[in-house]
Amino acid sequence: MRDIRIVFMGTPDFAVTILKNLIAANYTIAGVITAPDKPAGRGRKIHQSAVKEYALSQKLPILQPKNLKNKDFQKELKRLNANLQIVVAFRMLPKAVWQMPIYGTFNLHASLLPEYRGAAPIHWAIINGETKTGVTTFFIDDKIDTGEIILQKEIEIETDEIVGTLHDKLMHLGAELVNETVALIKNNSVTTYKQPELEEKSASKLDPSNCKIDWTASLEVIYNQIRGLNPFPAAWTNIHNNGEEISAKIYKIGKEIALHQHEAGKLIYTKKELKVAVENGYIVIGEIKLAGKKKMDAKSLLNGYVFTENAKLV
Repeated sequence: MRDIRIVFMGTPDFAVTILKNLIAANYTIAGVITAPDKPAGRGRKIHQSAVKEYALSQKLPILQPKNLKNKDFQKELKRLNANLQIVVAFRMLPKAVWQMPIYGTFNLHASLLPEYRGAAPIHWAIINGETKTGVTTFFIDDKIDTGEIILQKEIEIETDEIVGTLHDKLMHLGAELVNETVALIKNNSVTTYKQPELEEKSASKLDPSNCKIDWTASLEVIYNQIRGLNPFPAAWTNIHNNGEEISAKIYKIGKEIALHQHEAGKLIYTKKELKVAVENGYIVIGEIKLAGKKKMDAKSLLNGYVFTENAKLV
């Protein structure tokens, strides 16, 4: 049985849960690599990554390189004397880094590879209406998310699932899978297989352009997009109302299948309900955030915001 010394690389909360599970299983963490501190928020206060905050609480050695190709960083990394590296929600590694440990470097990815390689696999699985997804561990190679697969675990996507709940399910599932993967490496019993060649389903980076709602799309497409972006970064739209235009983010929603003659994007409202006409029905808005305002439920918005008869979302 091998003696395992791990360098863990990650940045967000998703990665913290995986690191916690490794420590709970009594694996030796030789060091943690995470993103440099940076100013964030309105006050531009210096912000530490979630992984750094947790690593500090555990008194773990921390490195925060700006450039992973930097020779001084690579010397410091080597001095940690790890024989296994684990990567969760981090940057692409140069070959000199991922080849460093004798037992290799493996990555946890939140999809059933080869599907949804890229930056936002959890979001895109919901946006594209998938009914299942999962987590994969694989040994890193010189391309993004293409290395040989070690283990996978599958999970169903509920019909009303949002990215927030699916993120947390996959985070805990991923923590289990990482520990199982380390156990195989520790026991020298890993078998891997090449990723099958399938038509690629991209998990490209999210930005304002692909988070904007197209109200001329079908009911199902819009429903999936809003769920797949709730609560972060959130689907958005513009509201044309009383000669003004204001942007809004939409969160909790329902859907109503119905035949109607309304133009796509027309806002239909009562004192208690707010919905948007789309092809084949309506998107019923449960929570919304107008620019510069707090998130609120639709009923609260209708109590304080007046819509005209011609109000429309575009």
